[in-house]
Amino acid sequence: MSGKTKKKNTGAVSVESYKHKIVTFLRTYNKKAMPISELESKCRTKKSGHENFAAAFDELRTEGVVTVRKGMKAALCSALGLKVGEITRLSRTFGFAVTDDGVEYFIPGKCMLGAMPHDRVLIADIPSRSGEPEGEVQDIISFGSSELTGRIEFVDDTPYLVPDTASKNHVIIVKDGNTKFSNGDKVLAEIVFRGRRHAEHKVRIVSVFGNSELAASCAQSILCIHGAPTEFSAEVLKEAKKISEGGVQEYNFNNREDLRDMAIFTIDGAESKDLDDAVSVERTSKGYRLGVHIADVSHYVKGNSALDKEALMRGTSIYYADKVIPMLPKELSNGICSLNPDEDRLTLSAFMELSKEGEMLSYRFCKSVIRSRVKGVYTEINRILDGSADDAIKEKYAVVAEEIPLLNELADILIAKKERRHAPELETAESKLIINDEGVCVDVVPRERGKAERIIEEFMLTANEAAAKLARDKKVPFVYRVHEAPPEEKTAALCEMLRKAGVAYPHFTEFKPAHAAEILKNAKDTDKFEAVNTMVLRSMAKAKYSNEPLGHFGLVLDDYAHFTSPIRRYPDLAIHRMITDILAGYDNTWLTKRYSGFAANAAERSSSAELRAVAIERECEDCYKAEYMKQHIGESFTAKISGVTEFGFYAELPNTVEGLVHIRTLPEGEYDYSEPVSLTEKFSGVSYTLGQTVRVVCAAVNVSDGTIDFNLEDDEQEDI
Repeated sequence: MSGKTKKKNTGAVSVESYKHKIVTFLRTYNKKAMPISELESKCRTKKSGHENFAAAFDELRTEGVVTVRKGMKAALCSALGLKVGEITRLSRTFGFAVTDDGVEYFIPGKCMLGAMPHDRVLIADIPSRSGEPEGEVQDIISFGSSELTGRIEFVDDTPYLVPDTASKNHVIIVKDGNTKFSNGDKVLAEIVFRGRRHAEHKVRIVSVFGNSELAASCAQSILCIHGAPTEFSAEVLKEAKKISEGGVQEYNFNNREDLRDMAIFTIDGAESKDLDDAVSVERTSKGYRLGVHIADVSHYVKGNSALDKEALMRGTSIYYADKVIPMLPKELSNGICSLNPDEDRLTLSAFMELSKEGEMLSYRFCKSVIRSRVKGVYTEINRILDGSADDAIKEKYAVVAEEIPLLNELADILIAKKERRHAPELETAESKLIINDEGVCVDVVPRERGKAERIIEEFMLTANEAAAKLARDKKVPFVYRVHEAPPEEKTAALCEMLRKAGVAYPHFTEFKPAHAAEILKNAKDTDKFEAVNTMVLRSMAKAKYSNEPLGHFGLVLDDYAHFTSPIRRYPDLAIHRMITDILAGYDNTWLTKRYSGFAANAAERSSSAELRAVAIERECEDCYKAEYMKQHIGESFTAKISGVTEFGFYAELPNTVEGLVHIRTLPEGEYDYSEPVSLTEKFSGVSYTLGQTVRVVCAAVNVSDGTIDFNLEDDEQEDI
């Protein structure tokens, strides 16, 4: 027995054992840093174990547990006060990193150590000028993506890369002769050498998107750098084609309720081609029966199929300018799954029995087949409701003429119900980009939202609530749409901002939706409403997907999910699959076993996909807006201050275009920044405040960056 033990002890020490030893010795060392050679000796590393020791040390370094100091000395990061974080974004002269515990650090450019977005880094605290955390990069422990986008700029006949997401320093291009590019091109590059400063990096050009002065080229680069897939694989397209060619057959109607005789129709934007929801409404003795009929995408997209895996990876359709990157191929999204008029379509229907006050008395779901009566358009329905519809519109909607007033009546009741539960009415300005035949943005207008849009919104909310109720009642795994209460620090900051702005707010110990609703209501008809709306909006937590029913703060609902858009959102497709199995009669044990892991995975991946889509859509929109404003350089506009920073303020035009008025362009003086409400010159007392109206001139535009620079109009400066 003793011989066996001795033999075992002479074997190689495992990597994990070495990791434990390294941390133990460094923790008990009376100095902060120990020579690596001494550390290896203390770990009693034999010649045969050197490889495992080195692997253990590298793993600890990558994990941010140990670091190497000057003189090849090792130290615990915790002993040096170093934090592990990730570089999130860079500007010309500074960057930001977020630590693993969620703290955001401002990092001056000289302290970046050449770190790039998504690099994992060690951060040391340095004295802060603003009171917010400020640090310097001590070490890069793992590199993020080696790819970056930017534009080509020639200096003295030498081409350089000006990166989009990194410091705006000119980066050296290594010529390999494979990719042709020109001055001003938007390109994808790969870092082939990293220096200690951004200007020391070297790149090679991988591909060219086109002219950086064209928003369409910039949009392609944005899609690329975010990893958004723009093409479907041959396998996915083959599956979609087979489904499409199969069509809707009579045998598909087995075990489905036949609703083709009901007055069911869709209401969408005029340009919409992926029609995934239709509605019906009937008056009952107790109130109303609302029907929401959703394309039964899960009938076609089976779990673990190529189509399903692709949809899960994409997570959502991405909409920008006049383009869409669909979650599913057009054969499904615009074809067999789209609820086109006068065509038999397979659906999953939700029927809600509502009281005369809009309270949900009961609900039921069923597999169904429908035949939409008409392809409704928001603008046309709005004209019917306001009495301005012409004969052509009246004729088009004659088959549902009785239903439209009833839809409007029920929507008013549901809106009143929402008000009774004190749901805050936050307003968000959306843009509509007008794109010409050449793909250039020639106009930007606010996206109008009429009563028809509100009707459909209320009906979809009701169906989504019913879907979540079903899951809760059946006690089965599910993908919920959740919106948690704002964290305490955000509500405290909101109160401080409102106080600085001179806006009354209710006193509370726990912030509730009713408090947000009261703040907005009090400011509704004042010149401060837009500013207050922005403050409240920024204080809110971000909605996300979860397999836990955490409720929805903004809607003031205990139960909520996304059920109504399975063509363009994966969570909706996921819960359609779950509801289908609930309707098929599977018991809780089977449903829990089948869907617990799936629901958690779908929620996490869909939340990430949504964040990616939002970032892409926002960045693309910025580029198109900048492209539009190129036509208006030198022109004056009336704008409202939409955001205030220590380096200036943002001004928004009535058409939703936003630009920066930099502090260096303001009248000379010493400015005090009252976050994020105002910027005030100390001696004159002149203040630039959130919500204030100003006259600005479009001074400069950068389509590649999606940035617009405004200056105050001369007359305004003279008044100051």
